[in-house]
Amino acid sequence: MARKTPGKTRAGKKQPAKKRPAKSVRRSIDKARKGKAAALKAPKQQLAADRKAIAGVMPQWTPQEIEEAFRRFEAATAVPKGELLHNDPYTLLVAVVLSAQATDAGVNKATPALFAAAPTPEKMVSLGEDKVRELIKTIGLFRTKARNVILLSQKLVAEHGSVVPRSREALEALPGVGRKTANVVLNMAFGEPTIAVDTHIFRIGNRTGLAPGKTPFDVEQKLNEVVPDKYKLHAHHWLILHGRYICLARRPLCEKCLIADLCKWPGKTVAA
Repeated sequence: MARKTPGKTRAGKKQPAKKRPAKSVRRSIDKARKGKAAALKAPKQQLAADRKAIAGVMPQWTPQEIEEAFRRFEAATAVPKGELLHNDPYTLLVAVVLSAQATDAGVNKATPALFAAAPTPEKMVSLGEDKVRELIKTIGLFRTKARNVILLSQKLVAEHGSVVPRSREALEALPGVGRKTANVVLNMAFGEPTIAVDTHIFRIGNRTGLAPGKTPFDVEQKLNEVVPDKYKLHAHHWLILHGRYICLARRPLCEKCLIADLCKWPGKTVAA
């Protein structure tokens, strides 16, 4: 049997070489994985740093620093995945509506049974509000959410042929759907380069100085201004996962942060 030549296909054509991250990127990722990227300052200094961030007086990032940050996110996780369980645009929409003021993990415990019983708008309407409420009762605000799920399903059937619309205006006209939910659906279901600002991304935008703003909309607008277009499709997920697992609200894990040396938060000391 003939041996395969490395880097070639069966037709003899060279496969594109997998591009390795730059040394600086690999070095930053290695430090983060070893827990040596940065060290937290004393609690009082951390608190003062957070107050400074909230006041919006952090130093500005340069375009080169922003490019470097997202280069690192991409090198560490090329295609980040959302953590809400869903099967299609409709079940994604419902899951995101249910996730308001709740954790993805908590929503994921309730939705398998819900989606098994009602995987389409028509079946959700037939299931009825009482049954939906019973299936999602472990999720916060379940009564209001059950009502919204039924109402948005009715509207999808009546006005959109049971298909989740692809426009922000139509999505935001659905009961229980705000700008953040619309952005998530546009991004995850339809591949639009939208950035949905939740509590994690709002915190990161202000704490790091990457995209400071008084409101989630302010942070979203700033991110859309500064994030390079080539990174916008995945920017939402890179940032939300970073906020969920690294840049925590009470005790950020700066020692494991990929962008510790770029971050402007003065509550940490960057490792040499």
